[in-house]
Amino acid sequence: MNVLENKNMQDHSSEEQPHVEPRFDAVEEPKNAVAESSSVTPEEFRKGLIEKLKTLLDQNVADIKDEVENIKNLFYKSLNSEKEVLRARYVEAGNEEEFFPKKDESEAVMKALIAQYKTKRAAVMAQMEQDRENNLLQKLHILEQMRALTEQEDDVSAHIKEFKDLQQKWSNIGQVPQKESSNLWTQYNLLREKFWDLVKINYELREYDFKKNLEVKLQLCETLEKLLDEPDVIAAFRQFQQLREEWWKVGPVEKALREEIWGRFKAASNSMHKKHQDFCEEIHKSEEKNMEAKVALCELLEGIDYESLHSFKAWEEAQKQVLAWQAEWLAVGLVPRKSNSKLNKRYRVACDLFFKNKNLFFKTIKAEQAENLQRKRELCERAEAVQESSDWKETADLLIQLQKEWKAIGFTPRKQADELWTRFRAACDHFFLRRDAVMSDQKEGELENLAKKQELIEQINAFEAKENTEQSLASLRELAARWNAIGFVPFKEKDKLYKKYRKALDAQFDKLNLDAAARRMDAFRSDLDELANKGEDDLYRERNKLMRSYEHLKAEIITYENNLGFFTSSSKKGGGLIKEMERKIQSSREKADLLAEKIRLLDEKLAE
Repeated sequence: MNVLENKNMQDHSSEEQPHVEPRFDAVEEPKNAVAESSSVTPEEFRKGLIEKLKTLLDQNVADIKDEVENIKNLFYKSLNSEKEVLRARYVEAGNEEEFFPKKDESEAVMKALIAQYKTKRAAVMAQMEQDRENNLLQKLHILEQMRALTEQEDDVSAHIKEFKDLQQKWSNIGQVPQKESSNLWTQYNLLREKFWDLVKINYELREYDFKKNLEVKLQLCETLEKLLDEPDVIAAFRQFQQLREEWWKVGPVEKALREEIWGRFKAASNSMHKKHQDFCEEIHKSEEKNMEAKVALCELLEGIDYESLHSFKAWEEAQKQVLAWQAEWLAVGLVPRKSNSKLNKRYRVACDLFFKNKNLFFKTIKAEQAENLQRKRELCERAEAVQESSDWKETADLLIQLQKEWKAIGFTPRKQADELWTRFRAACDHFFLRRDAVMSDQKEGELENLAKKQELIEQINAFEAKENTEQSLASLRELAARWNAIGFVPFKEKDKLYKKYRKALDAQFDKLNLDAAARRMDAFRSDLDELANKGEDDLYRERNKLMRSYEHLKAEIITYENNLGFFTSSSKKGGGLIKEMERKIQSSREKADLLAEKIRLLDEKLAE
C-alpha cells in the first residue's frame, strides 16, 4: 500500500505544482517575418506583412502572439515613416495649410486582421478559462467526497480504494484558476492527511510501509546530494525535477523522522536551485560578453577602407585579415538569442560586401591585363619586324627602347606573359646574335679575359683568411668585383669557368662560416654585376624570373595559412600536422624574404 506522507503538507504545497523549466535564452524574433528592403516599395512591404499575417491566422492563435505583435509594429512603423516623408515634402513645397495624408487602404485590412486575431485569441483564452473553471468544480466535488469519507463513522479502512480512486481522479484533472490553486492544494493535503491518520491498519504493515518509504526517501536524498557535484548543470536540474516528483509520490515515514528527512531533502533542493540560478546568470554574462566580441568584429568588417585597396597585395592582405576575423567569429560562443539573428545578418552583410568589392576589383584588373597583353603582342610584332636588320646601332637602340616599354607594361597572366616574353626575347636575341657574329674581332679580347679569370680563380683558391672575418669578407668581395670587371670570355668556356669560380669562392665562404642566406646574397651580388655587364635586358629577364618565384611563394604561404585553420591540436596526429605546416610556412617566408632582397638589389641596379 502506498501511504502518503502527512507531515507539513500545507507548508510544502507549492512543491506539488506543475513545474515549468525556465528558459535560458530570450524569445527569438520571427524568422519568417517580411523584412524591410530597399528593393521593394513601402506599399509592397506592407502588403507582404498583411499576407504573412493572413498565413499566421491559420495557425494556433495561442502560439503566434509575438509574431503578430512584431508584424503589427513593422506595419505601423513603415506607414508612419511614409507619412512623415510625405509631410516633409508637403512642407518643403511651401504649403502652409495643415497636412492631411491620404488614407492607406492597407491599414484598414491590417486593422481587420488584427481584430480577427484578437477575436480568435479571446475565444481561445475564454475557452481555456472555462476549462479551468470546470476543473475547479470537479476538484471541489472531489474534495467534498474526500471530506465525506473522512467523516464516516464506520471503518475508514473499507474506503481506502475509493479514496485512492479520488486521488487518481484529482491527478488527472487539468489546471484550475491560479488564485484558487493554493487553497485547493491546502484542502486536498489536509483531507489526505486526515484520512490516512484515521485508517486503522495493521501495525506491522504500517511500520513496514514507514520503513520502505524511509528507504526510498533516503535514496532520493543521496541521489540528489550526488547531483550537486554533476558538472552538467542543466542535465542535473532536469533529473532533480524528476526526483522531486518521485518524492511527493512516496508515502509518509515514521512521524519522528518526518521533519528530519524532509529537512535533508529540502536543503539539497535549495542548493540545487541556487546552483541552477548561478549557472543561468553565468550563461547570461558569457552570452553578453560574446555579443560584445561579435559586435566589435562587425565594426571591424564595416570599417574596412576600400578606397585604400588598389593592388593585388593590398587585397590579399585585406582578405587575410577578413579570414582571421571570420575565424575569430566562429570561435566566439553563443550570444543572447534575441540578438542572434540580427547580429548574424549584420555580419553576413559586411562579409558579403568585402568579397563583392574584391571580385569587382579583380574583374577590373582582368580587363587591364587583357589590354597589357595586347600591348605586348604589338611589341613582339615591332621586334620581329626589325630582327633581320643590319643597321646595328639604330636597331639595337630601338630594341632596347622596346624592352623598356615592355618593362613599363603592367601585370599580365603568367602563362600568356611567358609565351609572349619567349616570342619577344627570341626576336631580340636573333638580332643581337647576328650582330655578335659580325663582331668576331671581339674573340681575341675574350681569350685574354679567359686567362685573367683563370688567374683570378687561382688567387681565390690560394687566399688565406685573416683573423678579422669582416676584412677577409671584404677581400673576397674585392676579388669578386675584379671578376665582374673582366669582360666576356668565349661562350663555350663561360659555364665551366663560372662553376670553377663559384666552387673556389664557396670554399672560402665555408672557411668563414657564413650562413647559407648570406652566402647566397654574396653570390647573387657577384652574379648581378656580371648580368649588368651583359646588358639591361638580361637584368629584366632575371627580375621577371625572381618575381614569378616570389609570387608563387606568397601564394604558397597563403595556402598553408588557410589550411592551418582547418587543423586541430586535439589529437597527437593533429598536433604533428600543425607543427609541420608551421615549419613549411616559416621556411617559405625565409625564401620569400631572400627573393625580395634580390629583387631590391636588381631594382637598384636597373635604376643606375
